[in-house]
Order: sequence, then structure tokens, then C-alpha cells
Amino acid sequence: MPKGIYKVPTPVNEPIKQYAAGSPERKELQAMLAHLRSIEIDVPMYIGDKEVRSNVVARMHPPHDHKHTLGQFHKSDKLHIQQAIDAALAAKEKWANLPWEHRASIFLKAADLIAGPYRAKLNAATMLGQSKNAFQAEIDSACEIIDFLRFNVSFMTEIYAEQPVSGPGMWNRIEWRPLEGFIYALTPFNFTAIAGNLPTSCAMMGNTVVWKPSNTQVYSANVLMEVFKKAGVPAGVINLIYPSGPDAAEVIFNHKDFAGIHFTGSTEVFQNIWKSIGNNIHKYKSYPKIVGETGGKDFIVIHNSADVKESAVAVARGAFEYQGQKCSACSRAYVPASMWPEFKEVFVADVKTMKMGGTEDFTNFVNAVIDEKSFDKLKGAIEKAKTDKGVEIIVGGNADKSVGYFIEPTAIRVDDPKYTTMCEELFGPVLTIYVYDDSKFEELLDIVDSTSIYALTGSIIANDRYIIDLATKKLSNSAGNFYINDKCTGAVVGQQPFGGARGSGTNDKAGHKVNLLRWVSPRTIKETWVPPTDYRYPFLQADN
Repeated sequence: MPKGIYKVPTPVNEPIKQYAAGSPERKELQAMLAHLRSIEIDVPMYIGDKEVRSNVVARMHPPHDHKHTLGQFHKSDKLHIQQAIDAALAAKEKWANLPWEHRASIFLKAADLIAGPYRAKLNAATMLGQSKNAFQAEIDSACEIIDFLRFNVSFMTEIYAEQPVSGPGMWNRIEWRPLEGFIYALTPFNFTAIAGNLPTSCAMMGNTVVWKPSNTQVYSANVLMEVFKKAGVPAGVINLIYPSGPDAAEVIFNHKDFAGIHFTGSTEVFQNIWKSIGNNIHKYKSYPKIVGETGGKDFIVIHNSADVKESAVAVARGAFEYQGQKCSACSRAYVPASMWPEFKEVFVADVKTMKMGGTEDFTNFVNAVIDEKSFDKLKGAIEKAKTDKGVEIIVGGNADKSVGYFIEPTAIRVDDPKYTTMCEELFGPVLTIYVYDDSKFEELLDIVDSTSIYALTGSIIANDRYIIDLATKKLSNSAGNFYINDKCTGAVVGQQPFGGARGSGTNDKAGHKVNLLRWVSPRTIKETWVPPTDYRYPFLQADN
């Protein structure tokens, strides 16, 4: 047990490297990209202390160069899922009983490994496997995962330090126990940092985890697992497997020791998971914790008091960075009619300068969407928009998958604020713009609030403080992360805890201690120094 009240290093956000031409970090990253492209790797499952291969494999390739092979990973079946659960449960007691400072040390070491010797490798794997440019990879697979690890360690110590008051003759304390059973971490393709945070935030609090990443993120997930093992995460604490979603659901959600799920992905999948858990609730030892960050139809509202150039840049960056494949990406924008001609001119001119291609060419701002299924969905929406009445493509609109899954940054202007692409999540570089009557701004806010089922991120851009106040109040339930005079993306760990409600999830705020509180089950302990020896209370005495 600890022999001191230890203070962990104060977390500070990891500085973002710029990868300017000729810089050391650029040369190192370019060399790593060339190296990873020159080899093919064989990615196993990691179950307990074993690397497991099924010999049923799937090919990994860059989305921007789908004919190139990065390697293969071994698919998991129901037996592997059960083995991963067994390994997690076998490791549970020893891991839960390890003094917290040793768990802290492991994940602080993981952060330093990523900040130092693994930075180029994890960034390059993200660039190749998920088609992120150098800057988008740096803020994700370097800075954000480093921040998650360091800040979560600090949040963990804050939680452990939260203790009740004690009355005379007693000592009250709270023991922050891990959940009873195993945690299922189901992670997305679009952020390596999220893929790393979902299992580690649970494990940090003493839980053991079965981790299923997206098939399109396995390449960088394998590097994360290499880092975790190097940092000293014990065998069985985090078990990495690659089953189909239905197979995983059938085994995991029917297991009596299922204790919780940490999820990022689509709203539809999350709702089906919730339904499955509800239907099986009688099978579990405890009520499972259900934590999910799901879809978004994120907005930027521009008022006529805003600066045109600032507004255009916020919308362009918010909509088209990482091909619009961020949960927080701007996919609908509202522009006042008085500003529209100038805004359109500036915005379209900017978008037309965005170079598109592979991530290995650092001059490319836009890269490929994640896979053919996404490409086909996005192209279909664009082609429909080209023929629909009251809809105009103002920039972009082309697509080509001959080499990679490339969708041009596309902006659509619509007459109907409830047009399909204003309401439904597309998850790609397709922005829909509604031009509104300046005099109907307050009515517009009601439209913004009611247009979609989601409530993840949103922005107001204005220089009129009364308007900013009005929008902030009227849109209070429209976004879990709300921005004033900024794009609606780019949340930083420790600065803007991330998550939304409504159809966007449980709003358990990644990057805040409220998330870690979901992975513990507190036990209150009261110790009495001198217990009574007579059951009789003074009120029982007879009157004289």
C-alpha cells in the first residue's frame, strides 16, 4: 500500500509540433512514412500474455492509396472474444489491488513514450492507415492522446482525494473501487487518441478491458498496444481483438460479468447496444455503466455583425479539416443574406485552393475518406443534391475512387433549412449552407435547435454581445461543446471537456474527471473509535 500521499506531475498540454519545411520533426516523420510504406506487417490479437493469430486475415491499406498493402490483421471469432473476457477477468484482482501510484506511473510512461520515441511512428501509422495529414495526425495521435494520459492521471488523483467529512468519534472515507467485472471499449476510426483513451481511462481506475477498435484503425491501434506493453501495462489488463460487431455483442452483452461499455461511434449502433443491454439486464451482476459519444450534425451560426473573413475561415476549417470526419465537424452553416455574396466569394476562393491527395505529400490539405462505403454514401448524397430542386452546389461536387477514396470539399446551398443534408449525418467533406433573412435571427435559432436529433458541437460567430448572449441561451441544449467566434472543432483535453447529449451521447465528457468517475463504484467506510456498550438512548429515560 502507498506509504505517502503522492502528488503526480502537474499536467500541461503537449506542445504541437509544426512540421515546417526542413524541420527535424518533418524529416523524422517523412523517414518513418517511407519506412512503414516499405514493409508489410502482420498484426495479431493481444489476449492476456499471448499474441494470437487466427489465420483469417484482412488487408490493411491507406484510404488514399487503396492498392498499396500495409499489412494484415487477424480477425477474431466468438472463441477469441471469450478468451479476451477470460483474460480480463483473470487479471482483474491483481490489477485492481496494485497501488494507484503504479498505475499512474504506467500511463505517465506511455505518455512520455508517445511524446518521444513513438511520436513519429504513431503519427505515421495514423497518416497512412486513416489518411490524416501531418498536422491532423499531430494534434490527434501525438498531442491529444498524450494529454488524455497525463490529465487523466491527475483527474484520478483528484477523485481519490475526494473524501467525506468525519464527525466526532469516527473516521469516514470513500474507497473508489473499480467496477465488478470487465469493461468493453468499442472505439472509432477517426481519432487515434479516442481509440487509446477509451480503454486506458477505464484501466487507469483499476478495471480490465476488452478493446475492439474499428477495422480501419487497427494499423495505429497496433502501435498503441506496442506503447502500452512497453509502458508496462500488465498482460490481460487491455486485450485487443478484432471481431465483427454482431459477434462481439452476442458474447459480451450476454456475459454475467459485463460491467460497462466505453463507446464512440454511430448513434444507431449505440442505441442498439443500449437496447441489447436492457434486454439482458437480468443476467448481469450489476447495472452496467453505459458511456457513449455518438453522432453529430454540428453547426456554425453567423450573425451579420460578424467579420466575413473570420467566418469563412471558421466554416472552411470546421467543415473540411480531416475531410469532415470529426464528430465535431461543421456540417451545416447559417449565413445572413446581407453577408452571403461576400461570404460566398471569400469561402469559395479559399476552398478552391485546398489541395487534395495522399498524406505523404505535406502540401495536401485534404486527403481521402476512410473507405469505399463512406465514399459511396457521400458521392450518392452529392449526386442527389445536383438534381434536387432548391439545391445548389457552390463549390466542389466531384469524387474519384480510382486511386483513393477522394471526395472534393463540397458546399451545398439549400432553400429548405430542413433539407436532408441539413439533418442527417454524412461524416465527410460535405457542408450544407442555409442563407437566412437577417431580420429573422431569433427564429433561425429555433430552426438550428430543432433541425437534427444531435447536440454535440456548435458555434456562434458575432461581434454583437447581445446576440452572443441570446444565441448562447437559446442554443443551451443544442451542443455539449459550444464555441463563440471560433470553429466548432478542436476541443483540447483539460480545456474543453468533450461530449454532447440528445442523439450525440451520454455527455460524460472525455478529458474531464467526470468521465473517470463512471469507471468506479465508490464504497463508503465508517470506522467508529469507541462503540457504545448499551443499546439505550437518553430519550428512553423516565421523567423525574
